[in-house]
Amino acid sequence: MIESDAFLGVRVLDMSRVLAGPFTSMLLADMGAEVIKLEIPGKGDDSRQFPPFIGEESMYYVNLNRGKKSITLNLKTEEGKEVFRGLVGECDILLENFRPGTMDRLGLGYDELSKINPGLIYAAISGFGQTGPYKTRPGYDIIGQAMGGLLSITGWPDGPPTRSGTAIGDILSSLFCTVGILGALNVKEKTGKGQLVDVSLVDSVFAALENIPQMYYVKGHVPERIGNRYEFIYPYDTFRTRDGWVVIGIANDNLWARFLKASGLDLIDDPRFKSNPDRVENHAPLKEMIEEWTLGMTKDEIVDILIENGIPGCPIYDIKEASEDPHIAGNREMVLDLEQPGLGTVKVQGNPIKMSMTDPRPRGPAPSLGGNTFEVLNRILGLTEVQFRKLQEKGAV
Repeated sequence: MIESDAFLGVRVLDMSRVLAGPFTSMLLADMGAEVIKLEIPGKGDDSRQFPPFIGEESMYYVNLNRGKKSITLNLKTEEGKEVFRGLVGECDILLENFRPGTMDRLGLGYDELSKINPGLIYAAISGFGQTGPYKTRPGYDIIGQAMGGLLSITGWPDGPPTRSGTAIGDILSSLFCTVGILGALNVKEKTGKGQLVDVSLVDSVFAALENIPQMYYVKGHVPERIGNRYEFIYPYDTFRTRDGWVVIGIANDNLWARFLKASGLDLIDDPRFKSNPDRVENHAPLKEMIEEWTLGMTKDEIVDILIENGIPGCPIYDIKEASEDPHIAGNREMVLDLEQPGLGTVKVQGNPIKMSMTDPRPRGPAPSLGGNTFEVLNRILGLTEVQFRKLQEKGAV
């Protein structure tokens, strides 16, 4: 680590698996935290079995777990629990995404662990949160999207509820959890006391609906699926071109006037489109008129016109185009090469957080299952080789 690391000296004990938790600890690891990933002996994180694979190595796992250390502990053994408690006493943050109650049943819930380490920040991500009548329900990303309201407003008016193309509920809960951890670290710095950070997938998705619920709160209107347009601004939508699709986003009347001049559309005096509320109300005929213009050109020609006139717009990229764009992949370093033992050079997504002093790059490869167990336990707890072998014999590691 270097002095400019954002999380210099912060140690994370990461019990999480698959996506929501590991994405949180990935962000922390990229910014310099020491992340000790605790996995089940002989099995590990479920995502080690998720495609795509290079040989027998899951790139799903590698991408999310770069720069971490892996230890194995069997928490169903008393010896494993004892080692775990020792680690908790030496860590700043514990991260888990089990169903609420799981850690309590092991005798390792927040109340017990905070007695060992009063400064412990215990971060828990779950489907429905640590409180409430639904807390013991299993929760996955699609459940968060469904009960958080996102599926009901995603898709086309005549189509079924539609899941986001990525596991956005997991990612949102991960980001909110990271923010909660940062807040808790700030409180700890001032008071010396840790706390429980409780983040729910459903809460995270619902919070991310931004102003959509206001349509119901203010007008009693239940928002429905409306395709790619935005409820509050128009034109703010996708439009077909001769060879693909573009996005045009016009958020105020100045941009609207500029767009009309650039496009040559003779609508400046049309009362249906005078103001943004008018354009929102009359979005259907307006889309037809704009698309008649865009269909006459290629997407590159449309985007060139928009950019030259300072109008927000862009082509719709597929994953290949986004991954090879010189700004995204090159200048912003959102596609990086990582040296992964056994695989050589592989590509992973970069960290979107850019900082003037801290370089949030992967701090190393993803770990082999349990590959750091002895090193971590020896360095942090002073465990000897003899003691380690005894743990192995008892099935604790």
